[in-house]
Amino acid sequence: MSNTHDASASVSTDYPARLDIEYPEGKRNRATTIFRVILAIPIVIVVGFLTRSLSGDQTDEAGTAAAFALFAPTLLMILFRQKYPRWWFDWNLELARFFTRVTAYLALMRDEYPSTDEQQAVHLDLDYPDAAKDLNRWMPLVKWLLAIPHYIVLALLAVAAIVSVVIAWFAIIFTGRYPRGLFDFVLGVQRWGLRVQAYMWLLITDEYPPFSLK
Repeated sequence: MSNTHDASASVSTDYPARLDIEYPEGKRNRATTIFRVILAIPIVIVVGFLTRSLSGDQTDEAGTAAAFALFAPTLLMILFRQKYPRWWFDWNLELARFFTRVTAYLALMRDEYPSTDEQQAVHLDLDYPDAAKDLNRWMPLVKWLLAIPHYIVLALLAVAAIVSVVIAWFAIIFTGRYPRGLFDFVLGVQRWGLRVQAYMWLLITDEYPPFSLK
C-alpha cells in the first residue's frame, strides 16, 4: 500500500517505508512552543493508553511490550502461514502514522495538534507486502540480531536529535523559525528509525535498512 502526496513527492520511493514532514513556512507559534510539553499531555496520555492496552502491561516497560505485541503475532503469521493479513497491516500503518504525528509535535516540527486519524502535514507510507512472494518466513527469527548495529547508531542519533530539538526550541522563541538544518536532521533520524521499525518490528520487508538520514 502506498499513498502519494504532492508534498512528499521528493521522498525516495526505493525503500518500502517512507516519511516526509512538511517544513513549516512563516513564523511559528511561540506561545504553543513555550508550553509544548504541557499542551502535549492529553495526546501523550492517549498514546500511553494505546501502548498499555496493546501490551496488557502496567509497568514502565509497557512501550517495549506493546512493540512486541505488534511483532509477535505478525512473526507467527509469516512463519507458519506465510500471510500478512491486510487488516493487521492497515492497523500497524495507522498506528505508526499516529505515533509519528505525536512525535513531530513534541519535536516542535509542526504546530498543529496531532490528529488521531488525519495525516495533516506528516506523510508516512508503508508498502503492503506479498508475504508468500516477498518475505522469507525464517528472516523474522534473526532480524533482531541483524538490526543491532542500527540500534547502536540510532541511540547516538537520538541523543543528538534531542539536543537539536532543545536548540530549535530557543530558535523558535527568539526568531520564530525552526532552523532548516536542524529540522532536516531530526526528520532524518525519524526516517532512519521508521525503516528499522518496518524491517525489525512491522516485518513488512526483508530489505536491510540503509544507514542513511535521507
